[in-house]
Amino acid sequence: MKTMIAAILFLIFLSLAATHIYWGLGGKSGKAASIPTKADGKPTIKPGKIDCFVVAAGLLLFGVFILIRSGVVSVRLPGWLFNYGIWAIAALFFLRAIGEFKYIGFFKKIKTTAFAKMDTMYYSPLCLLIAVLSVILNIIN
Repeated sequence: MKTMIAAILFLIFLSLAATHIYWGLGGKSGKAASIPTKADGKPTIKPGKIDCFVVAAGLLLFGVFILIRSGVVSVRLPGWLFNYGIWAIAALFFLRAIGEFKYIGFFKKIKTTAFAKMDTMYYSPLCLLIAVLSVILNIIN
């Protein structure tokens, strides 16, 4: 079960990283609905290519850490990193699922934009799934 959860999480992180790399290389598909917008349709942030690559690198690191933590990949890391790293990943994605109460997360106020609809249907539930699977993986390890 541990290996299956790790594989699922790794594939999620790998897919998300690949998407961000695609956007960093100039890809446009799906990008518009992935950026929070105000009610008037103006984006709340304007991520550049470097931002996309930084996010992709972080997601890849999360995926590799999951493989290491689950024992699929053998790398010696400090004990504190094993104890707290996966909790940090879980907390990060849980907080993302909750959101900042205006544009992002389950409790957002702006709910009619393209991003808000995708966030409600896909992004926030995916973040919650990542958080829950990370906690389960840490508990069974």
